[in-house]
Amino acid sequence: MGTRHPCSASSGARGHGVGCGTPCARSQIRADRLARENPVPCLDASPAEPSRLVRCPLTFAGLAAGGFVVPVVLGLVVPRRRDPAAPRVVYRTARVALRVTPGQRRRCFGLLRSAGDVWACVLEVNAWRRRRRDAPLSGFQELCRELAASGPGTFAELDSTGARSVLRRFSDAWFAAAKRRKDGDVSAGFPRRRRGLVPVRWYHGTFALDGRQVRIPTGKGAAPLWVRLAREVPYPLEQVRSITLLCEGGRLFLDVSAEIPIATYPTGTGPNPARIAGVDLGIIHPYAVAGPDGAGLLVSGRAIRAEHRMHLADTKARRRAVARRAPKPGQRGSRRWRKHRRRARMVEGRHRRRVRQAQHEAARSVVSWAVERRIGELRVGDPRGVLDIKAGRRHNLRLRQWQIGRLLQVLTDKATLAGVTLRLVNERGTSSTCPACQRRVPKPRGRTLSCPHCRFSGHRDLVAAATIATRSPGGGPTTPTAVVLSEVLTHRRAGRHLPGAGQSRRDPRRPRTARGSVGPRRPAPPPGGESLAHKARIHNDHRTPGERSWTPH
Repeated sequence: MGTRHPCSASSGARGHGVGCGTPCARSQIRADRLARENPVPCLDASPAEPSRLVRCPLTFAGLAAGGFVVPVVLGLVVPRRRDPAAPRVVYRTARVALRVTPGQRRRCFGLLRSAGDVWACVLEVNAWRRRRRDAPLSGFQELCRELAASGPGTFAELDSTGARSVLRRFSDAWFAAAKRRKDGDVSAGFPRRRRGLVPVRWYHGTFALDGRQVRIPTGKGAAPLWVRLAREVPYPLEQVRSITLLCEGGRLFLDVSAEIPIATYPTGTGPNPARIAGVDLGIIHPYAVAGPDGAGLLVSGRAIRAEHRMHLADTKARRRAVARRAPKPGQRGSRRWRKHRRRARMVEGRHRRRVRQAQHEAARSVVSWAVERRIGELRVGDPRGVLDIKAGRRHNLRLRQWQIGRLLQVLTDKATLAGVTLRLVNERGTSSTCPACQRRVPKPRGRTLSCPHCRFSGHRDLVAAATIATRSPGGGPTTPTAVVLSEVLTHRRAGRHLPGAGQSRRDPRRPRTARGSVGPRRPAPPPGGESLAHKARIHNDHRTPGERSWTPH
């Protein structure tokens, strides 16, 4: 019929898949009609014969016409593009625990182990190709072709969509390592370790959500797998785009990803890009914000620091108490020891959740404050350079507990969802430069910055935030813009849900009060009245100066 494609010699050995095999007369007539209606020259045809058909094997797109493919038809197979006029969206993921029966638990772990088998098979294939000095399989499409050649039922109940998600994860990890190596990072390594349990992801159209019930896709011939969620999905069902089954700490979770539209505002009430605020990140105050009209915001993080300190003390006490009963290396450990380890993991998970919730509260306070004042851009000082400075172990502990990356990530996500732009700028010297005379000042030891040259005094974090607002991304200070200092200050506190944060709550990890203590202070009794508080029993057995220890007779 036409010129034969060079790679079509092996198309007959592909089997009888879709679009393969002997072309029938009906498909031949359809292909001729398409070629006459769309006279587009193909790549392998000569200029004198622009409408010749090209015979080629089935592509991954699965588009064929009885073994013959029209080039113009292939031009219709393009990735789905979003309408530019459509509202902007962001992707958010919520982790929901699963409530499963023992049988459902076995099947879910079977899917995760099958995904680990897919990962291991890719490693084995690449090891075999490395011994033959062949190029490794790293592209997603070539990995999918190898998966299709394995046949159905190879990986137990895992369906092809879940297996392809594992291949996508492997391909992304491979190319991420290649990019890091190309940029000069010699420590970046390609995926080479086997993984027992690998998360599995399914996309929209392959799973079903019905309230708290989720149908997880399984392979052909397997019974449907319905599981129950511990809580409702926090997104509307029409916005859910994918689910991911994973295991963390021995528990099964489902990561539900959704497409959330960015907030819209009536005309004249939304964020104004011309209004810029500076944000200074810190340990005592996670966020200090200086607005354009002399407004300031201080978010206190002392509750987060207290949570870190109390958790560290509690963990050290627990470890010291069971240090003698700990199993030796190579021993399994008793039932009591396994219960202790389980309790330690639960305490650690609770601590992480508390800190994460407090960080979200702090970022929400900043974004809400900015939206109320129609601030369209937040310029955040990038403090990640301090991580490269060598310091003592105590300072390293403070930096590790600071979690700079998470603070930036949480603030970026919430600002993007609210329609506020966030940009990182260089913050060098902002906490040690006087905003009035622009001269360097000694580093303040407290929270107040005092300039010995012009006698200026102000809160060091707010001064740094006001200076950050005048800097441009990718450079130092901008043009001679006057620093707008905060005059109206708003205080917020993150972590009000933490134990001991309120006046009437007490952290159970704190040591008990001394024996005989009267407890918290009470107001003074009314005039002429008598206090109802119990009198403290003070045992004073010490002698006063000059007092005899015996009585003469």
